[in-house]
Amino acid sequence: MATCALKSMIVGAPLMAMLTLRLPKRLTLMLALGVFAAGHVVVALGSSFALLLGARFLTALATGAFWAVANVAAARAAGPAAGSRALGVVGAGAMLANVVGVPLGAFAGQLMGWRGPFWALAALAAAAVALIARAVPHDGPAQHAGSLRSEPAALRSGRLWLVLAACATTTGGVLAAYSYISPLLTGRAGLSAGLLPLALVGFGVGALVGSIVGGRLGDARPHTVTIVAAAGATLLLLAICLLSGYAAATVPLVALLGFFGLGANPVLMSPAVRFAGRAPVLASALTISAFNFGTAAGSWIAGLALGSPLGTTGPAVVGTAIAALTPIPTIAIALTRRRHSAAAAMT
Repeated sequence: MATCALKSMIVGAPLMAMLTLRLPKRLTLMLALGVFAAGHVVVALGSSFALLLGARFLTALATGAFWAVANVAAARAAGPAAGSRALGVVGAGAMLANVVGVPLGAFAGQLMGWRGPFWALAALAAAAVALIARAVPHDGPAQHAGSLRSEPAALRSGRLWLVLAACATTTGGVLAAYSYISPLLTGRAGLSAGLLPLALVGFGVGALVGSIVGGRLGDARPHTVTIVAAAGATLLLLAICLLSGYAAATVPLVALLGFFGLGANPVLMSPAVRFAGRAPVLASALTISAFNFGTAAGSWIAGLALGSPLGTTGPAVVGTAIAALTPIPTIAIALTRRRHSAAAAMT
């Protein structure tokens, strides 16, 4: 089911961005959450595997639409000078859901059975619909949205595709290693199974703080933040490969990996929206597709490495190699910005 959700997010986010192009953003957010809530009610009530799979696919489509529009709405509400900060706060909400939601979901499952977390998600989504209706201003009938023909035409920016490449490699590298961090920590580092959840929470807390800090710093120095975060994530993954036999060293490295590895995400999303010009929602959706594509591809390769002679360190080695590619597009973006600035100064 997780693989199905990833695939639908990769394809569904830009598709839903196009289908909801002419709708007001507040309405799109409310509809996406409504579909998300309804899908989880179906899962909670259903018993057929085909029905459950279809409902999960539908909720993943709704999730892609929600995040694509939410990112643009947050960036516009904050203004150009604070776009990265706003996206950092939005991204921090997603990280907080992982840090708090996973243990709460497990607790709900123990109390109410496996259907309990789905009922809880449906109720929370319904409550969020009411909050959005009250807090998000009405933006009219999307008068300035592009047409279905003009929207893809606005995506010819080479800088946008460099950003998407950086989104895929940074997330793919980090999550290739993190997806298989449990066998590394328990099997090689010797961490007890009882302490494993604390190590995973450490990664989530690191990602939460990294999103906020990266967003705050990204408005003033976006290129510095992305390059430093990419280099930091690569070095941390390399250190995990070398020190994975020692739990006392590996656990804090995993927490720092969350900070550096996912802290640049809001900084990458902000220029993607800006570089797309007249297609900000589609550009936001494409960053979501890039993040999920990187996750799916990196995790798949890391899974193959886990069964190789490298063993439990294989995913970290794969993650290091993928993350090491990120400075290429981020440095290229910085260089193209300098050329654009120099050309503008001469005119």
